Amino acid sequence: MTFEEMIMSMDAIIVGGGSTLNMIAIWKAQGIDTLLKKAYDKGIILAGGSAGSLCWFLGGYSDSRPKQLSIVNGLGFLNFSHCPHYHSEPSRKPLYFQAILDGKLKPGYACDDQAALLFVNGELKKSLSMNDKNNNYFISLENGKIKEELLPAELMK
Repeated sequence: MTFEEMIMSMDAIIVGGGSTLNMIAIWKAQGIDTLLKKAYDKGIILAGGSAGSLCWFLGGYSDSRPKQLSIVNGLGFLNFSHCPHYHSEPSRKPLYFQAILDGKLKPGYACDDQAALLFVNGELKKSLSMNDKNNNYFISLENGKIKEELLPAELMK
């Protein structure tokens, strides 16, 4: 079975955490990035946490490189930046804010651990959380300043 046959036969593709940088490099080397876009366009569900959520966006901060967080590019299926581990890793939030302020990243979505976002056709449809302590946010610029908008979450059961 080819990669294309395998990917296109799926109902859903769930990507785990790890090195966003390495994962996308391998996908590009194997042509899997193109196949994932084809799956996305076909309506196959794409999901994941940590690196597996960052990969669907334009880019964001990752711990894929040694010693410090750095900006990595995602596949760009969602036309926003992304910040996983928003509150659980305190160094991410200020870096993310600064990158948006500096124009290095587009406005985007931040998720606490145990929180999730549902997009349909590139548009946010739902903010979800496993509990009332973890949330999702939309981070943008307003009058040259960062605006952090809490996205009320539906609790998952």
